Amino acid sequence: MKQVISALLTIFPLYTFAQSPVSARLSSGYDVGMAYSKNNYNPSVAYYQLLNIGERKLISLGWTARLGAFYGDNLNYYTAPARLTHGHTGFNALTGPLIANNIDTVRYDYVTMTSFNIGFRAQINLGRVDIGISADLLGLTFGKSRMGRYKSSTGQFKIQSVSGADSTTAYFQGANTFQQSHPSVLNVRLLGDNDIGTLSTEVYARIHVVQRFSVKLGYQWLTTETTVTNRDIIADNNRFRNRVGMAYVALTFPVFQ
Repeated sequence: MKQVISALLTIFPLYTFAQSPVSARLSSGYDVGMAYSKNNYNPSVAYYQLLNIGERKLISLGWTARLGAFYGDNLNYYTAPARLTHGHTGFNALTGPLIANNIDTVRYDYVTMTSFNIGFRAQINLGRVDIGISADLLGLTFGKSRMGRYKSSTGQFKIQSVSGADSTTAYFQGANTFQQSHPSVLNVRLLGDNDIGTLSTEVYARIHVVQRFSVKLGYQWLTTETTVTNRDIIADNNRFRNRVGMAYVALTFPVFQ
């Protein structure tokens, strides 16, 4: 008898939540998809949970957790920090701000990385079609180290002696052109060039085929970032980013709606 009572006490709160006004306005599911452009691939799996707003449930707001892998060929990564991309060295009365030449490049033959991000999603529900936007906000990225061709006319880095007692400097030129790097680990949405790491933003239209299956079509903007081993001591930088736009298609499997 005690076991029956315990089971009922366990089930009753779950049943109550399932019948509550809040749960009746929730929808969730999984998106399994692929973003693609020439030489760029980004397969991903995302879980989303949305709260439908208002009596008509026209607008939905919520969060998403996204696991994605990026594969890219022949890519240029450019100086990332906003203080360098937006920086200037002075002002000319005739031409305006004097923009500093702080943009360096790291060229990769092949790049791979895997990221996990938590993000925000907003959606307009139009019957059989949903229109929405999703953006990563915070997460982590992992991947193998890669060798890149560092292109800089002024950048320098420190070289430690064998004993480690002293150091000298060398230019990112000639024999020092190739540099080791790895994907930047931390992902943070800070807007524009202030962003850090690997982050995705997408707009989409979801078409409901049947109750438990939908097709999602969209466009994705993906920013990926790498960190080189040797910091440029002139610009005080070792972060580089690449931005790419890709067509996106996915299958949606709702959990409840």
